[in-house]
Amino acid sequence: MKKLSIIIISLILLSSCTSKKKIVFFQDIDSKSLDDVDQHSNQLEIKTNDILNINVRTLNPDASLQFNPQANQGTQNIRIEILKVNGYLVKKDGTIDFPELGPINVKKKTTQEVQHLLEKKLKKYLKNPIVSVRVINYKFTILGEVKAPGTYEIVEENYTLLQALGRAGGLTINGKRKNILIIRHEDGERIAKRIDLTSSDWMNSPYYFIKQNDQIYVEPNNPQVKRAGFIGNASTVLSALSVILSAVVIIFR
Repeated sequence: MKKLSIIIISLILLSSCTSKKKIVFFQDIDSKSLDDVDQHSNQLEIKTNDILNINVRTLNPDASLQFNPQANQGTQNIRIEILKVNGYLVKKDGTIDFPELGPINVKKKTTQEVQHLLEKKLKKYLKNPIVSVRVINYKFTILGEVKAPGTYEIVEENYTLLQALGRAGGLTINGKRKNILIIRHEDGERIAKRIDLTSSDWMNSPYYFIKQNDQIYVEPNNPQVKRAGFIGNASTVLSALSVILSAVVIIFR
């Protein structure tokens, strides 16, 4: 009975151990060469239903007042109460209605391209206009084995997958590091990509930066899946056997 008790206790201890290879991120990073991060390689392309905050500035603030959202409450200029800012909705045809300029096609243009386009057109009305453009409904959704799942809005255009995971509080100990799923919408298609965080190869891929409306899912590891089942994982089974064995020892000693 003593030998059997020792065997069961040993099995319980072994079943509770988790391999370092399943937990630690970037295990091969010391032997890998990472590409330089080109901040311009992730220029955000404007899409239908994006909301743009556009601000026009000149040396004479009164001259640019009519071109700013606060001064134009047209049908396409909508109030985002959560962010407390005004914005222009990108319509289905890819245009926004801008004061004095009329419809401006912005679809598939970057925010910098829209800035330059508006500055060029506004020179007809203003001297040396400076335009800033931001997508203010830029968001991503993260679900699964993270500490704070949900949908998050961000203002940065160059936002990495690691930043997104960090925003959600990081992976729980039950999250599968080798199988992070990213669902991305591009040109009307949905693309599914799986990322192995224990490797560093993905850091040289297009999935290093997240994009507008990315959906990220952290899959539970096998012990967590088994724990949700009827029998449970090996540790639970062994624990039950240990209790039974203890009861047998007490009864028959």
